[in-house]
Amino acid sequence: MIQRTVLLKFSQETTQEQLQEVIKRFKALEEVLTGIVEIQAGLNLAEKSKEYQVILMVRFEDQAALDAYTANEDHQAVAAFIRESGRLDSIGVDIEI
Repeated sequence: MIQRTVLLKFSQETTQEQLQEVIKRFKALEEVLTGIVEIQAGLNLAEKSKEYQVILMVRFEDQAALDAYTANEDHQAVAAFIRESGRLDSIGVDIEI
C-alpha cells in the first residue's frame, strides 16, 4: 500500500469557503477512482507549519493505482480547482506502508 500526503498553501485572498470546497472535491474522488483504500482531507490544526492550510491524504492499493490516479481526469480537475483557488505552494510525499 502507498500513502500520499500533500500539504497545500494558499494565498491570503483564498476564502474559507474555497478551502472547504477543495476538501469536498478531493474527498469526492474516492467515489470515482478505483484502487483507493482511503481518502482523508481537512484543515491544518497544527501551529507548526500553519501556513499550509489544507492537508490531503490518500492511500492506494499499489503503485499502479497511484499512477492511474495521477493521470485521471477527475483528479486533474480537482488539481486545477486547487490552483484556481489560489494555491501558492504544496509539499507532497509518498511512503510505502
